Amino acid sequence: MIGVLVVDDHPLVRAGLRALVETADDLVVVGEAASGEDAVAFAAADADRAGPVPLAVVLMDLSMPGMGGLVATRLLTEAHDHLHVVVLTSFPDPASVQQALAAGAVGYLLKDADPAGVVAGVRAAAGGGAPLDPRAARVLLPSRDGGGVAASPAPPASPTAAVGAPGPVSGREAEVLRLLARGLANKQIAGQLGISERTVKAHVGSVFRRIGVADRTSAALWARDHGY
Repeated sequence: MIGVLVVDDHPLVRAGLRALVETADDLVVVGEAASGEDAVAFAAADADRAGPVPLAVVLMDLSMPGMGGLVATRLLTEAHDHLHVVVLTSFPDPASVQQALAAGAVGYLLKDADPAGVVAGVRAAAGGGAPLDPRAARVLLPSRDGGGVAASPAPPASPTAAVGAPGPVSGREAEVLRLLARGLANKQIAGQLGISERTVKAHVGSVFRRIGVADRTSAALWARDHGY
């Protein structure tokens, strides 16, 4: 079973999400929170309890009184490596998407999405994936008309580099990037490559610096665009 925490300041929304999540046989709502502060406190308490279903996925609203979703997401992901935060909001604007992913969210869904898509997004996040509403993903792609958010460009090639020379990411880092682009979490990448999760984290950080991105979604888009 996958334990889910629903975070939203509107009781009616929380009730609706609880009912939706629990239509799935493999998902269960282990708690609700009306603010970022409550979400952080719940996660801390959950880490100490020995319940039958541990918390794995947080459905996080962005706009709430007090501590908002961005701050709560950062605190949760910094304190609990095993938690996967999926933002569920009404705002598909580029700034909100980028800020949420930079804060550590693995996914970004919209409240007017198909209900089945939200359930699938929770499952994907729990499995190490990165569920993105197509409208949220679109703002991360290069825009043909100048709108939207351009994907991070590859570092300029050396003027002396020969045609066919290795790209900015090669060797083990390229293997990590390919698996990251498939939506695998660090633990899964470590298992695939037979290395430690700490080593994977080091490679991911190095890859981000090499290709000039700040989050996994941008790295995956870069990998797709550059043939990795």
